Amino acid sequence: MTFKAPLDLTVHNAQGLYDPANEHDACGVGMVTTLNGLPERSIVDHAIEVLVNLDHRGAVGAEKNTGDGAGMLITMPDEFMRATIETELPEQGSYAAGIVFLDRDIALGAQQEQAIASIVEEEGLSVLAWRDVPTNPNGLGLQALSTMPSFKTLVIADPTGGLKGMDLERRAFRVRKRVEHAVGVYFASLSTKTITYKGMLTTMQLQPFFPDLSNPLMKARIAIVHSRFSTNTFPSWPLAQPFRLLAHNGEINTIQGNRNWVSAREGRLSSELLGDISQLLPINTPGYSDSGTFDETLELLYLAGRSLPHAVSMMLPPAWEKDDTLDPDVRAFYEYNNTLIEPWDGPANIIFTDGDLVGAQLDRNGLRPGRWQLMDDGHLVLASETGVLDKIPQSHIARKGRLEPGKMFLVDVNEGRIVPDGEIRKDLASQHPYRSWVEGNSVEMSELPAREHVSHSGMSVQRRQRAFGYTEEDLKMLLAPMADGGKEPLGAMGNDTPMAVLSSRSRMLFDYFTQKFAQVTNPPLDWEREEIVTCLESAIGPEPNLLEDTELHAKKILIPNPVVNSDEMAQLKRLDKAQILNNYYKPFVVKGLYQV
Repeated sequence: MTFKAPLDLTVHNAQGLYDPANEHDACGVGMVTTLNGLPERSIVDHAIEVLVNLDHRGAVGAEKNTGDGAGMLITMPDEFMRATIETELPEQGSYAAGIVFLDRDIALGAQQEQAIASIVEEEGLSVLAWRDVPTNPNGLGLQALSTMPSFKTLVIADPTGGLKGMDLERRAFRVRKRVEHAVGVYFASLSTKTITYKGMLTTMQLQPFFPDLSNPLMKARIAIVHSRFSTNTFPSWPLAQPFRLLAHNGEINTIQGNRNWVSAREGRLSSELLGDISQLLPINTPGYSDSGTFDETLELLYLAGRSLPHAVSMMLPPAWEKDDTLDPDVRAFYEYNNTLIEPWDGPANIIFTDGDLVGAQLDRNGLRPGRWQLMDDGHLVLASETGVLDKIPQSHIARKGRLEPGKMFLVDVNEGRIVPDGEIRKDLASQHPYRSWVEGNSVEMSELPAREHVSHSGMSVQRRQRAFGYTEEDLKMLLAPMADGGKEPLGAMGNDTPMAVLSSRSRMLFDYFTQKFAQVTNPPLDWEREEIVTCLESAIGPEPNLLEDTELHAKKILIPNPVVNSDEMAQLKRLDKAQILNNYYKPFVVKGLYQV
């Protein structure tokens, strides 16, 4: 029995100069919850209304009835599950359920079910039930119909009854990742706390397509909806949002670097809570959208033991570097995490939930909108714009506000309250002695012992310039203005220089390697905001296990600028002689191609 593995969501392959990774997106996102902590049918109804009113945020193809994607993530509707699953279910939290996208070929679908059941058994769990999810494809476009999978709800549990809550949640995560890699099918979700309905639909089609969403027993405490404009990747059934923990409006402009770093750190990943990590790799699925990759990484950080607000704060930190008003302990928390993982910079607005907490956060730039309203009956709505719920009299609005850059909006459904951002940050900063870790281990470049300055003769400099391909134009037009004013030289009418790889002339080695910067901010980033939110500092040092908070992560050399001069390079090359932190830092010199 063979299956497509690992799961590859790439719809269009790169051809010639075209690369689907260069596409971008902008979507609509919303959330409805209640502070009374009880599952209600009205939460689902309001969420459907929010989704329909976000129709203008989504997109369609040449066929008006083929949508880019729409979906809803809700807390596990236990009453509905017990009424529709023929097998008797254990108490809520002791079973995990989710919708899996199977092949429409009956024979192949049956083989996939058998393969999934085998992996479930290998993980020490048992399949309680398979349920055919009712669908109504009437009105769907040919493109959506031609790629539509078969939908089944899988319910699993620990046959001994020992695993429940987060322990079962983590085991279900292992099942899902292993199935995706080995069998090649997609789970919209597989969780003890939440379930996701989504597809290659318009916002108007979601409820009619999934009759479950109209069932009076379909009740929830939290509902997140998403209307997709899929220009980051092409439309497909799996890439519709929400994902397992979040829905996202915007784009992660640093996504290529973020993915590379996650991949680079996979060899050191370990977690007692998650078990053998090697069976779950790669963490980031090839062909996923930027939102999907963000969700996968967030899910890993969360299930490995951090709280959801903690994991979100690691990936979407505020502009803390130049904030003089920040509490020193909170600053140390961000400084520590800055040496642990790189920011996933937007513009981005994410709404996230684990079934108990639901929140939203903008990236540090704050270039995506978010508005929230709390009604006097305890219902709360948050979306990428106002007006998503009709006919709410102003007299029934108890509080309202907007998302602020880098600040977290968080609702604890169990406690029935909105948690202030300051409280969240202080709680996170108090989890470990981050301040002592940073102050005792991180070393600024300026703190390194100075080395003897080597003055090169003019002939020596020219010899090196010739060897590396510098031209008179480079010296006069680029280097001289930078040396005189300390600023990047300005030009006009664009850059018509051929790419180095296509040039017929010899080019400098550096021309073949260009750093990729975010190009889309929408609206454009003004220089005053750029001064506040931009930081060029980088950290070099050991890269231990990403899934643990330990003092070892803070053992870093902090470099203020990406350009290192000869004197600074000499300092780094002689770290072993610097008597810094008991000679912990040991440099390794990679011999270059040129010895001039």
